[in-house]
This record gives sequence, C-alpha cells and structure tokens, in this order.
Amino acid sequence: MKKIGLIILLVMLIAVFFIFDLDRWLTFEALKQSQAQFADLRAASPWLVTSSFFIIYIAVTALSLPGATIMTLAAGALFGLMTGMVLVSFASSIGATLAFLVSRNVLRDSIQRRFGDKLKAINDGIAKDGAFYLFTLRLVPAFPFFLINLVMGLTPIRTTTFYVVSQVGMLAGTLVYVNAGTQLAQLDSPSGILSPGLLFSFVLLGVFPLLARSVVRRIQRRRIFARWKRPKHFDRNLVVIGAGAAGLVSAYIAAAVKARVTLIEAHKMGGDCLNYGCVPSKAIIKSAKLAQQMRHGDQYGLEALEPKFSFRSVMARVHDIIRLVEPHDSIERYSKLGVEVLQGYARIIDPWTVEITLNDGSIQKLTTRSIVIAAGAHPFVPPLPGIDEVGYLTSDTLWEEFAKLDEPPKRLVVLGGGPIGCELAQSFIRLGSQVTQIQRGPRIMPNEDEEVSALARSALERDGVTVLTGHDAVRCEHDVKEGYERKFIVVKNNGEEHRIEFDALICAVGRVARLSGYGLEDLGIETERTVVTNEYLETLYPNIFAAGDVAGPYQFTHTAAHQAWFAAVNALFGEFKRFKVDYSVIPWCTFIDPEVARVGLNEQEAKAKGIAYELTKYGIDDLDRAIADSAAYGFVKVLTVPGKDRILGVTIVGEHAGDLLAEFVLAMKHGLGLNKILGTIHIYPTLAEANKYAAGEWKRAHAPQRVLAWLERYHTWKRG
Repeated sequence: MKKIGLIILLVMLIAVFFIFDLDRWLTFEALKQSQAQFADLRAASPWLVTSSFFIIYIAVTALSLPGATIMTLAAGALFGLMTGMVLVSFASSIGATLAFLVSRNVLRDSIQRRFGDKLKAINDGIAKDGAFYLFTLRLVPAFPFFLINLVMGLTPIRTTTFYVVSQVGMLAGTLVYVNAGTQLAQLDSPSGILSPGLLFSFVLLGVFPLLARSVVRRIQRRRIFARWKRPKHFDRNLVVIGAGAAGLVSAYIAAAVKARVTLIEAHKMGGDCLNYGCVPSKAIIKSAKLAQQMRHGDQYGLEALEPKFSFRSVMARVHDIIRLVEPHDSIERYSKLGVEVLQGYARIIDPWTVEITLNDGSIQKLTTRSIVIAAGAHPFVPPLPGIDEVGYLTSDTLWEEFAKLDEPPKRLVVLGGGPIGCELAQSFIRLGSQVTQIQRGPRIMPNEDEEVSALARSALERDGVTVLTGHDAVRCEHDVKEGYERKFIVVKNNGEEHRIEFDALICAVGRVARLSGYGLEDLGIETERTVVTNEYLETLYPNIFAAGDVAGPYQFTHTAAHQAWFAAVNALFGEFKRFKVDYSVIPWCTFIDPEVARVGLNEQEAKAKGIAYELTKYGIDDLDRAIADSAAYGFVKVLTVPGKDRILGVTIVGEHAGDLLAEFVLAMKHGLGLNKILGTIHIYPTLAEANKYAAGEWKRAHAPQRVLAWLERYHTWKRG
C-alpha cells in the first residue's frame, strides 16, 4: 500500500507540473526575461528566495522533471558563483538521491525479480566497483543525470555511497553551468555553454578514472615483478603444467589459436580422470550393474541367475577401456595438434621461467609469457594410527592392485561417504565383496538433500552394503592368528569402540590439491587448500594462472575443462580483454544406481542461504518408459523463483539422471524457464519426458483458476 501511495503521489505531482504549464518557467528564454524580477525578489526577501530555490531544485531533480539545467544557470545568475555552487551542489545531490530512492522502492524489486538472472553480472559489478562506475558517469555531462539516478536505484549500491559520490562527481559539471549562469547576458542558448572542445574535455575527464585504473594495474604489476628480471625474448607463449583435463584443454586452446605451447606431464597423459577416476570407475560400474541385473533377471521375464565371472577379467576390461580412451589424450594426438609435450617434473623458478627435470634425467629451461598450473589433486589419506602397517588403497591405486587378484576382496571397508565412496561400495558389493562403508557424518552424500541421501543409503543397503554413519575411524590394528594376518579398523560410535575386520581398505574421504614441488612457495604464490586465484584465475602474478582441481572450488573433470578456457584465453589475450570465470551453472552426478544428478541449488542450500524458492516434484515411477524398463523409481525435483518459471536448481534421481540433467543445464545457462521445456516436443516413450512432465507439474500448480472458472461458464453457455 505504501508503494502504491508513493506512485500515486508522484503521478499527481508530475501531472500538476504539466497541467499548470509550470515547465514554461524552466526555459532559457523565461530565465533571461525574469532575471531582473528574480534579482528584485532576492533583494527584498533573500532567505525566502534562497530556501524556495533550494527546495524547488530538489523537487525538480527528485521528480526527474525537465529544467534542472536552467535552474543551475539561474543559480549562477541570481546568487553568484560561490553561493550558486553550494546551493546547486547540495540540492542536486539531495534531489538525485531522492530520485534514486524512489526508483529503488518502486521499481527495484519487480525489476530484479523479473530480470535478476540477466542482471546478476551488473549487480556483482556494482557491488564491487559501483562507486567507481558512478563517479565516472557523474564526470560526463553527456550522460543524462536523471537516467543515472533511476538506473542506479535498481542496483545494490548503498544510498550513502550514491550520495557522496554524486556530490563529488557532479562538482565539475556544476561549476561550468553555474559559472555560465553568472554570464547569462552573454549566452544565446544553453547549447552555447558546452562547446565541442569543452564537451570533449568532459569526456576525457570521465575516461580518466578508467585510464587511471589501467595505470594503477600496470604499477601493481611492476611492483609484483620488481625482484625478477624479465627475459627480452620468450621461448613459448604458454607453458602448461599437468596433462589432466584442465591442462589438456588449456594446451589445446593455445595450439588452436597458433600460440607456441608446451605441455608438461610427469606421469600419465589424461591425468586422474582417464587413469584413476572417471573412466575406470564407470567401466567397473557398468560391469557391476550388469551382474546385478542378471541376479534380478526375473524383473524382465527372464531367469534370475547368479552371475559367473572372473574378477581378473572384469579388472582387465577396466584397463582395456582405459587403453581405448587413451588415444584421445595421447602425446601423439596433442603433438599433431601443435602442442609440444614434455614428460618430466616442472618447477617455476621465476614468473617467466619453468625448469623441467625430464624423465630421462636431463634438465631443460623454458621462458614463457604465461603459465597455467593444472597439477590436479590426489586422494587424502587420514592420519590414522596403524594405517600404514595394515595397508590401504585409494582411488588412484586400487585399479592396479585389484587387477592382480583372481577374486574380489572378501571383506572390503570403504572409508568415506561421498560420491567416490558410494560408487565404489556399490560396485564391489555387486561383484561379490562384503562391503562396509564408514562415514563420520550423520549421512552419506551430505551435500545432497536429506531425502536424496536417504534414498542413496537405501539403494546401497538394498544391495547389501553395511552403511555405518556417525562412526569415527580411530585407528587400524592387525594381529596374527594361526599364521594368518588379520586386519581391523577401529571405529567409535556414541563413545563405544568397535573393530571391523577387513581384507582391503579403500580410503575415499576426499582429494587434496597438489601444491608442493612446483616452486610456488619460493615465488610467494599464496596457497590454502588450493592455489589462491582471483576471478580471472590469476595468481599473485597476473601471467601465472591455475585451473582444475589445483584451483578449486569444484573437483570435476568438466569444471576443470571449463576453467581451462578462461585460464588459456586470459593468459594469451588478457592484455586486451580478460574474462571472469563463470560458476553460475555447474552440474554434477554421482553414478550409483539410481544415479543422483544436480545443477544449481537444492533445498538445503536454498534454506541455508535464505533464498526463497518454490518446489515442483515429479515421480519417475509414473513415467511410461521407466515402467517399461523396470526402472520406475526416482524423481525430478525443480526449485524455481516463487511464482515464476525461472529455474534455481534441479535434482534428478533415477536411471540415466546425469543424461537427463543436460536439458536443465542448458535451460539455466541460457535463461530458459519451465514453460519453454513444457513447450518442447520430447520423443515418446523416453526417460527425457520426465523433464517435460516436471514442467507440467509446475504449470498445473500455476493454472489461472479464475480464468478457468470463466471458461467453464462460457462453455456451459455455448451448450445452451
């Protein structure tokens, strides 16, 4: 009601201004004709005229009425340079701030709700550098000040900041116009105030802060590089350290734009994803799932069979899959693309020089304009007493060790309840191991909503995994009984200790960035859990970048490749244009059965951040194709802006959830809402129809009931 009242008041005031033709007093001709009368009034009642002028100026500016320029001239003509400057400076700033507040209170909420996703970059920029941008605009009279007032009211800039910057920024323009007003008799029109030369000077004045920022940046770069001697010539345009996802993509981009690039890798091309993570884990997940389907063949009208297989053959298939994918990331392929690949250990010895200790023992030094650190991460092994004595495996080592076995480990303990731990636990229980999964927290997959975590736990336990949540691993022990070595992990729950015997222990409690051995400490490059970078992926040195797991904040192959584009482009072309890395739409998937895929916010994150949302849920158990595939389980859960179809986040649980999520990732990336998904033809019968039906659930909840009631009456009338 207050907002409506304010709008009505504003409309009435503006209407009065034009209905009573008050604008005729705010013209250049009227000012010249009335100058003598105003001077007489001021001589008779100086305080009344001064205060009235001040209030009227504020009102004209606050209501964004035409005439502020004429009133500024009048200030010089009536009050002289100094008094006129003071009056106009404060009146214009106060009026501008009132216009700013009107825009903020009347328009901002509705504009942000409707276009918030499109305005996010602007909001972020204003929140960080709003004062700088406003000051630049205020210095240039060519920009309509009333428009600046209204537009700034839509942004998150603070009111006090707006006022202070406006007060200071408008001084130069105010001085020119007030001074012109003191010479009113010599002016033929307001256009005579700003000659092309003076206007150009204002533009230069407005551009000055931008130039100053560039100069400051150059000074900062000089200070950072001061203790190093810059080479006169460079061997390379770019050196990339690490040939995982981030390193491969960085090198590929550099070669594609004809830069001279060297890629350095000490171990295997393809990094963790190809050799230890994504590829081998998905290969074994497939074998394990097929074995489970054979056990439940009766669900498909077939005979249920206990699968017979050689565990050694299963592991051999995993390594065959790695070998089949290897050519995509091979030295030969990248060499053909124009990338020089060196196998060895790299160390940065100054901001432009990389020393490589090659695998044959020789040492090579390369100078380069830019460097991308893409060293990746390695599994974290908790410092449990006795863990080295009993032995352990990680996601990096289990593939080689298990390939030596004829049978899967009889008793397997998986330490960790995250995605890696869950995938491995389910795979090996299906391949014949007795699996115990230990999680310190109260639930597995804690980054997902509680119902998703519960569903994942139910799926693992249904397959036979013993899931122990709320259990702290305390230590490892071993003893020898009847000549046989026995291994135990001791866990504590509710103050009580329990011993769990195992034949193999897999540590899957997370991964940590590789930070040592690259010379970062000697260069003063800051590291915490990752290499510290800015929004452009620059480290302390603006020519040294980090991407992938070593940079965080996500540890996914696809985000590493995503970061690599920004790192490579900024490294090669940053002196012309730099790009801020975009994390606005990051999808991921845990490949258990059923799969759990997500993009954007889930409920627990929205609640933690205080973000209002509306929930729409569609059960896949109702989907025709899922029923036909005996995969009628899971759901599509969509979070949207209340009352709008704009998507905040999606969680899908079910068969091929990772594939189904792609449609929502595309929609979020390009600002498409649920109405667009609903209006898109989906092939029948497919699992992808679940996305359309989820959109249909949202549409049904927002059906215009009043309109439908009138339509019902209309059709009743048409029937007679």
